[in-house]
Amino acid sequence: MRSGELWKQGRKVRLEGQPVQILLCLLENPGELVTRDELRQRLWPADTYGNFEDGLNAAVKRLRQALNDSAGNPRFIETLPRRGYRFLAPVQAVNAPEDVPSSTETPPTGPAPEPGELPETKGVLWSPLWKRSGLALLLVLGISTVWMLRPKNGPSLVIRSLAVLPMENLSHDPTQDYFADGMTDELITELGQISELRVISRTSAMAYKGVRKSLPQIAQELNVDAVVEGTVLRSGDQVRIAAQLIQAPADKHLWAQSYEGDVHQTLALQRQVARAIAEQIQVELTSHERDVLKSVKTVNPDAYEAYLKGRYFWNKRTADDMKNAIDYFKQAIEKDPNYAQAYAGLADSYALAGDWQYGVLTPREAYPKAKAAATKAIALDSTLGEAHISLAWCMDGFDWNWDSAGKEFTRGIELSPSYATGHQWYGWHLAALGRHDEAIAELEKAGTLDPLSLIIGADLAEELLIAHRYDESVKQSLKTMNMDPFFALTHYVLGEAFVQKHKYNEGIAELHKATELSQRSTAFNANLAYAYALSGRRNEAVKILNDLKNQSQNGLSNAPEIALVYVGLDQKDQAMAWLEKAYAERLNPGVLMRPAFDPLRSDPRFQDLLHRIGLSE
Repeated sequence: MRSGELWKQGRKVRLEGQPVQILLCLLENPGELVTRDELRQRLWPADTYGNFEDGLNAAVKRLRQALNDSAGNPRFIETLPRRGYRFLAPVQAVNAPEDVPSSTETPPTGPAPEPGELPETKGVLWSPLWKRSGLALLLVLGISTVWMLRPKNGPSLVIRSLAVLPMENLSHDPTQDYFADGMTDELITELGQISELRVISRTSAMAYKGVRKSLPQIAQELNVDAVVEGTVLRSGDQVRIAAQLIQAPADKHLWAQSYEGDVHQTLALQRQVARAIAEQIQVELTSHERDVLKSVKTVNPDAYEAYLKGRYFWNKRTADDMKNAIDYFKQAIEKDPNYAQAYAGLADSYALAGDWQYGVLTPREAYPKAKAAATKAIALDSTLGEAHISLAWCMDGFDWNWDSAGKEFTRGIELSPSYATGHQWYGWHLAALGRHDEAIAELEKAGTLDPLSLIIGADLAEELLIAHRYDESVKQSLKTMNMDPFFALTHYVLGEAFVQKHKYNEGIAELHKATELSQRSTAFNANLAYAYALSGRRNEAVKILNDLKNQSQNGLSNAPEIALVYVGLDQKDQAMAWLEKAYAERLNPGVLMRPAFDPLRSDPRFQDLLHRIGLSE
């Protein structure tokens, strides 16, 4: 260390400057994280801060070349994304002679390594810092003893919530981003099955992709005790997953490990990671949870790749991407007809494709396909919580089988307690049954699991609206709008609330904004016409009404929306006639929960309609 020289098997390795200093920093803290900030403060003067990132990356690259090490498969220096580096190999202090051997001397003992290989011990021998090597040896051995005897059985604080941050794609090939994102998604799903652990959902976790924030700050924003971060490297059919667990807000490294295998073993590798994390945080698993994490599944690599692409597009949540998701899930099933998760993904895609927000398919076309795919997924693997949730959603929205849907929701949430969408959709189920306090509680639970989800924030505001808690609905909409002022659904719900509060000008302004942002969504446009009608601007309302009648979107008649406008115009007979048409087309019952239909609730015809759907006041 005094001379700053690196020797391998009796020969001096050419290395100088900052790479040597970085190596010394790492050797002083074997097995521990050395942060990028610590290296900057120690090695880069303040006036060169602007060149720090490039300088550090270049220096670490030269150091790895000298050690014949690899960033993707490290034996010595591991990269901890956005944080720093850790020295992996054991470090042994030796009572070396004061005269360093010349570069021509041969190693005194041990066979010479193969070309390009390091000694079998994979350790690094380093000379004492002080001439009195005995004192140095005692000091280092003392530190090593403390290190080796430190508690390893888990953190001092209880961990009951965590976030899995987006895994870094080490291949640096953008076309492989779907694979790294898929690994993140799957690890969230695996950990989300643990009932005693609150795991942040994908939407909120992926918001931190490429974001350079400190881990304590991220943990505070997501309100979690710990975070998991890692890397994924895919080379051909080989996959390497490296993950680490950090306790927040202390920013304390608790555990790290890497796992390697071929693509066939990817699911097994993910479960190994999830099982290791569960052991580290000492969470108590049920017998079912232990069995799930221990089970080993194999999957056709081509099917798995198609599945990951399907989830990648499904999570984008646009009409075009929903079509792509359906195509990829079908490809996965063609490659592997027994792939339960692919059927679950197909069910999710069809379920949303038939929803009014996307309008990809009519309900009569979409929901039976969604139900068939969910049923098949459960038949292949009854432990897939997401499949039970999708089946329940179909039973609610199309079958109107409320009792069976309730049982499927309960089972799905039992199996995947951290699945935010499950709590979100269950909230709508409870709202349809008039159990508004429970519905709001479920949507709030979904919000704690996915705090950055715009759709969940907007849905919570809408359920507050349906419960006639208008002031709370406005407050929730404004909160969601702070996250993204261009999210159309938030403006839509806020506009609805203002209209119910008889603040027509404010409501019309918000609904007009929603129609612009959504490229004139039929539902948003109909609510704008309804607001025009209530405010006395009947001509504008009638114009939109006529447009809705003349339009035909994917075979839909826009019947519920047209009925809504007639309610605003106080033409109840016309409103009921169009609701009957919507009933024949298998309308989503959620439409009837809106406060805008309150003027019809005392009408016997409306009561009969609710009765036929399986609901009653």
